[in-house]
Amino acid sequence: MFKPESIRTTLLAMQQQDLALRDELARDGSLFDGYHPRMEEVHRANAERLRELIHHFGWPNERLAGEDGAEAAWLIAQHAIAEPAFMRSCRDLLQKEAEAGALPFWQYAYLDDRIRVSEGKPQCFGTQFELTPDGPALRPVEDPQRLDQRRREAGLRPIEEQMKRAQSQPWPSRSEYEARKVAEREWSTKVGWHAGNT
Repeated sequence: MFKPESIRTTLLAMQQQDLALRDELARDGSLFDGYHPRMEEVHRANAERLRELIHHFGWPNERLAGEDGAEAAWLIAQHAIAEPAFMRSCRDLLQKEAEAGALPFWQYAYLDDRIRVSEGKPQCFGTQFELTPDGPALRPVEDPQRLDQRRREAGLRPIEEQMKRAQSQPWPSRSEYEARKVAEREWSTKVGWHAGNT
């Protein structure tokens, strides 16, 4: 059972475990070769602990968990990609919290975009891109003419700045990219992203 005073500490420890493993896998290159089983294990365990926190306290917003603890909760939800229903429930909670001013709107924007892309739909805020053999490419966006306006309203930098930062990440070969796309689609279908979406 969690106590309110331990919420922030718990969330920060979960975030640190996630980021430390990500750094380890990035150093040996295996992070970019599909969804690593060790990464999925951490993401699922963190999602389960966040689910328990939400059950007892509601969404860990800045009042409950501090600014850094609330951001850690967002990161954990953002990385719970193997659990579509949980991510969607987190999005609903984040939207309410953001609209109430209890956390920054960009947190909702990132989670909404990730869910939309996972469902095969256009994103709203342009936070999601993929690495292709020709460099980073923005995932499809609805109403692209107004993208930077929506980003500004959500507290995000212009899309051009985001894409420039993405240039430094390793680009896959054509065969690596094609294999990755097949594996991504199979995995997404297996965990339920494409089942019954409207």
